[in-house]
Amino acid sequence: MRYDRQITLDEVGVSGQEKLRKASVLIIGVGGLGCPAAQYLVGAGVGKIGLMDHDKVSISNLHRQVLYNESDIGRSKALVAQEKLQQLNSEIEIVAIDEALSIENAQKLFKQYDIILDGTDNFETKYLINDACILADKPWVYASIYKNEGQLSVFNYKGGPSYRCLFPKTTRQNVNCEATGVLGVVPGIFGMLQAMEVLKIVLGVGNVLSGKLKLSNLLTGSEQALKLQKREDEIEKIKENGIIPVIIECKISDYSKLYLDIREIFEQPRITSEKVIQIPMSDLDERLWEIPKEEEVFVFCQSGKRSKKIVDLLKAEYGFENLKNVEGGIETIIDG
Repeated sequence: MRYDRQITLDEVGVSGQEKLRKASVLIIGVGGLGCPAAQYLVGAGVGKIGLMDHDKVSISNLHRQVLYNESDIGRSKALVAQEKLQQLNSEIEIVAIDEALSIENAQKLFKQYDIILDGTDNFETKYLINDACILADKPWVYASIYKNEGQLSVFNYKGGPSYRCLFPKTTRQNVNCEATGVLGVVPGIFGMLQAMEVLKIVLGVGNVLSGKLKLSNLLTGSEQALKLQKREDEIEKIKENGIIPVIIECKISDYSKLYLDIREIFEQPRITSEKVIQIPMSDLDERLWEIPKEEEVFVFCQSGKRSKKIVDLLKAEYGFENLKNVEGGIETIIDG
């Protein structure tokens, strides 16, 4: 009865439902893209779903990550998502992985799943997913959001192009919704489109978006599909050398100041300097003692929005009177 409406479809049937039951999908990032994708894959009866996310639910997530509630703020996204999705479908296996994807754990983890779904918002992790999928011979469903626009594709599917075939080089700066803004429905729609690509792969129906990049502007209603060319040299480079980490480093322009970097460990570019204290925002409660109170400290993030909130919070609740927000974020304090 649970799957009656989709079993009725000629493209699914009982045999297709059995394929879904035997399938496994790892979702990297249970945020704006990962939440809707997970909900629909759980509802469809995919037998095993991994939910990987090291972040905690915040109030700024709720306008687009509608799997979460106000009562979930401060809790692990992976664990909350597992709890709620298991209530949607108790017949499948849902695994919560409350840690960040890394070079050390990626390949071993990917071998446990048939398909990888990318719900991340930073270049470094996308390259990591790509390289690990090439080495593990797994397809991955990609999406990326910018304001009212989105991109969608499937990489490494049956010998098709990889992410490095499309983007052999990265830009210096990540562009995410924290800095640019996003309407909540945009990642919601693209997360569902990712779920659809997963179902097509598992069921062996329709036209999988391998070798194509779908571009959509949901505000104007415009769409186009670009054909991707496979670059064998980029793929062979990974097979021969393994995962190639994307690390973007830079230097601060003023060494007379002391800085506090509250960005997460995956955010680029990175700054290595004794004048920069690096404490991810998610770790601040446990590492407040590392922030000096006797000298002026300039607090920065990617755009200046998160750091402003942190400066106000630390002043109001912990008595820090020496903190200054870096308006405009990291780009305003680095060389070049």
